[in-house]
Amino acid sequence: MRPRWRLRLYPTARQLSAFALLAGVLSAGSWAPSGCSAEEPDAQAGGTAAAELPPPLSEYLGREIAPTMGYQGAPWLIRATREKEESCDELLAALDIEPGQVVCDLGCGNGFYTLQLAELVGSEGRVLAVDIQPEMLSLLDARAKEADFENIEPMLSTVIDPQLPAGELDLVLLVDVYHEFSHPVHMLRALRESLKPEGRIALAEFRLEDPTVPIKRLHKMSKEQILKEYTANGLELAAEYDELPWQHLMFFTRAKEPPDP
Repeated sequence: MRPRWRLRLYPTARQLSAFALLAGVLSAGSWAPSGCSAEEPDAQAGGTAAAELPPPLSEYLGREIAPTMGYQGAPWLIRATREKEESCDELLAALDIEPGQVVCDLGCGNGFYTLQLAELVGSEGRVLAVDIQPEMLSLLDARAKEADFENIEPMLSTVIDPQLPAGELDLVLLVDVYHEFSHPVHMLRALRESLKPEGRIALAEFRLEDPTVPIKRLHKMSKEQILKEYTANGLELAAEYDELPWQHLMFFTRAKEPPDP
């Protein structure tokens, strides 16, 4: 029987004290966790020294890159109003996940989607829960143990490599996290290589085109920008789901033609 946890590049889980809820209005009509930017995300990247990493980007293809949300903002991810605001159940249904699949929750945080994915893939499936912050994985560990899941593998990522196995994933889910990647080219290359031939990337991002979405502009993306960045990195749009209240949900597969080196 598979062990309960197979940890990769991840220290022994620590129980952290409860956080106060940090969600709030940061600017007129804009919601986001306060005080939660990780000041040095590279320094948290799986023990990799910052000096060994390529310099982080401040912008990519005309888009300003947002700072990483620190683990102090984790309560915002499991706020009581999230389902009503984002229709999370609808997002999950749109993924068309099947029992037995291998999926990744990239930027899993404290596991809001990870636990639900684990239920969808069932006992024969696997969920690779990836984050650059060990504190987030510690919170995920506590929640998953309480829920008694045996098919979740927490994995500590670097900012340039999510540590995913090549050619094994049916789905990689990124919910409101891609816009924070400090090294998007490295990460998209790694994601592309992790997919099975028919594997998909499911990208959810708050809609920049919609001024009524109460999220800071820096944490939104337009469809045009998403397509620009993903197609530049060897991925092609396979499907879209436009019924979520706040987010784009776009599905990408490997492009038939590889990207330029």
